[in-house]
Amino acid sequence: MPGTLTRGVVALPLCCALLLTTAACGDDDGGQSASASANPSASPAPSGSAERQKLAKTRFVANAGLAAGATYQWIVKPYRAGTFKKGADGRTFAVVKAGLAGAFAYNRLKAAAENAKGDPLLSKAVAPLTAGIDSLKDLGTKFRKGEVGEGDVGAFESVINSVKEAGRSAGAEVKDQVPSTSQLGG
Repeated sequence: MPGTLTRGVVALPLCCALLLTTAACGDDDGGQSASASANPSASPAPSGSAERQKLAKTRFVANAGLAAGATYQWIVKPYRAGTFKKGADGRTFAVVKAGLAGAFAYNRLKAAAENAKGDPLLSKAVAPLTAGIDSLKDLGTKFRKGEVGEGDVGAFESVINSVKEAGRSAGAEVKDQVPSTSQLGG
């Protein structure tokens, strides 16, 4: 125990001295470089347009991938398996999950479309799809009510495939990422 106390007593002044020495160094240009290097997160925006475009593509891919994964996992796959039909085992749970997935996918697709605006090529590729994305707005509610048809599932699948193709044509390939159930609920 005495060794631990001694180390603590020595370490505290040493850390303070190190911090004071570091803060006092490099103040030749009026403090600008010291404050910029001490707080690199002061400017969360990317510095160059190339970096901004890369982040836009990365965010687009992440959001579109989550939308695609949710759509396939909880809407397309259960529909093809017949889980949404009246009397099917687990229908109620599947329909509720599809409703949540529909709302989640719509939200992520809107975010992906917004992200695409940060990259000129991606923006041009995604711009024609915004009407299709907007058409999905109320389908989550329709799924939750159990009023789902082939056309509704096809609409989701078609928009997702169009967004994936737009991303691929702009050099931002989208891969399905299945979100967790907790992510669906918010």
